[in-house]
Amino acid sequence: MVIVLKNNVSKKDVDTLSNKIREYGVDVRITAGENCSILGLVGDTSLVNREKLEMDERVDRIMLVQEPFKKANRKFHPENTVISLKDKIIGNGNLSVIAGPCSVESEEQIIEIARRVKAAGASFLRGGAYKPRTSPYSFQGLELQGLRLLQTASKETGLPVVTEITSLRTLDLFLESVDIIQVGARNMQNFDMLKELGKVRKPILLKRGLSSTIEELLMSAEYIMAGGNEDVILCERGIRTFETYTRNTLDLSAIPALRKSSHLPIFIDPSHAAGHAWMVEPLSKAAAACGADGLIIEVHNDPANAKSDGKQSLTPDDFDVVMEKLKKIADIDGREVK
Repeated sequence: MVIVLKNNVSKKDVDTLSNKIREYGVDVRITAGENCSILGLVGDTSLVNREKLEMDERVDRIMLVQEPFKKANRKFHPENTVISLKDKIIGNGNLSVIAGPCSVESEEQIIEIARRVKAAGASFLRGGAYKPRTSPYSFQGLELQGLRLLQTASKETGLPVVTEITSLRTLDLFLESVDIIQVGARNMQNFDMLKELGKVRKPILLKRGLSSTIEELLMSAEYIMAGGNEDVILCERGIRTFETYTRNTLDLSAIPALRKSSHLPIFIDPSHAAGHAWMVEPLSKAAAACGADGLIIEVHNDPANAKSDGKQSLTPDDFDVVMEKLKKIADIDGREVK
């Protein structure tokens, strides 16, 4: 339920009315506009006396919200969410790029790649320490050593670290050493994990599940936000369709769909979507043109000998080219790659 107040209702009256509504057992989210305020009611609104509220002289109108997600809903939060992290800003007209290898393999590898992607204009360093793989015989990552190497590369370059959590057993380690915690596609509906991540105070990059709808992605974001952590980044990384030419099918329509429904930042992962390095450039440019807030791109200094996903990884030289083209596309839209 959304309650739109009349113009120029004082802050004191907004707070008084909000506290009165909370007596119904719902949470009230206040959005203060230039001339009026909006109250978003979160929880079981069936007990709210709508008729009584409509008679309140401070209330202009009441609208029912059909979508089951509330905190992630643009109707409750008209302005786009902007996430600040160290000296980096996600959203607010920026096109942020997260880049790095699928897996951390050695100190020399991760530091070399971190230096190259930073020089090209990337704002964040990615790298897998704990790797959920389809086959139990595939490389599973360096685990704790991988986290430590990411920290080393971050200190060398100043790039904040983004990496995927696969188990709550490692959450304390991630809180110590990771700047943005990534929830992979396979864990998008791991609700126990989402609830715990709702209690932390670090941004969460939430990837869309292989066969998940946009509403299901937003409901997973709602789990995190309901716990108190509202710094959630939505990530479209390709969904499973009948097509086998690509690893997955990148759903670019998710960008305008999510933009209409939610205020949260939207990232695109063209590397996992395509599964082919030569497709990463056109898909990245398309995502930027569609208005994505950021991209997450896999870069490896020796893709042919990478321990995982070398086929979809750009070389640092190829990444340089992509970044220059992204800067031009962003400039057309009045944005910056930063």
